[in-house]
Amino acid sequence: MRVEKSSGFLTDGRRQWVGLVLRLLAGGVFLYTGWAKLQDIDDTIRSVRNYQLLPEAVVPTVGTALPVVELIVGVLLVAGVLTKVVSVVTGLISLAFFVGVASAWARGLQIECGCFGNSGFTSNPVPGYVRELVLNGAIMLACVWLFRRGAGRFSLDTALGLTVTDPGPAAGDADLADIDADEIDDPEDTPAAPRQT
Repeated sequence: MRVEKSSGFLTDGRRQWVGLVLRLLAGGVFLYTGWAKLQDIDDTIRSVRNYQLLPEAVVPTVGTALPVVELIVGVLLVAGVLTKVVSVVTGLISLAFFVGVASAWARGLQIECGCFGNSGFTSNPVPGYVRELVLNGAIMLACVWLFRRGAGRFSLDTALGLTVTDPGPAAGDADLADIDADEIDDPEDTPAAPRQT
């Protein structure tokens, strides 16, 4: 009989489901945004340029590569491949997006964020800025969870043996964490074996 470890509300089984949900949500967002940006590379390049953070010489390269990177990261997250590494990469990309949006807001730029394939200027950018800050903040938190707890259920990491999973106690083994101190024999209460002469 497998005994699930528990730390409060989240047992190992529940943690596995949380990992799956977070993986699918974060990966799904990156798949969607990458695909949206890929539909119009020129628009994506304009969006990168609108932030006025990068030298013009690298703007076309970043604008062209960004959708491809997002799609790759999205696929790897959804599939659960190299999840710890991919969660770090995803978290760093989300951090860059977070800083970019916060910087645009702080500098008073009135631009569409470009995160979903939209670029250009707007008279009321604040709702878009708030949405993107919350979304990227949530993705960063999800990436921290995935890095610390692993990919969760239905990941290729587990299927390919890339993740060490806790098999739980073997049949018949006692879970030492559940043994009360009173149940452990006191050596002083145990009669000594007769000495052989």
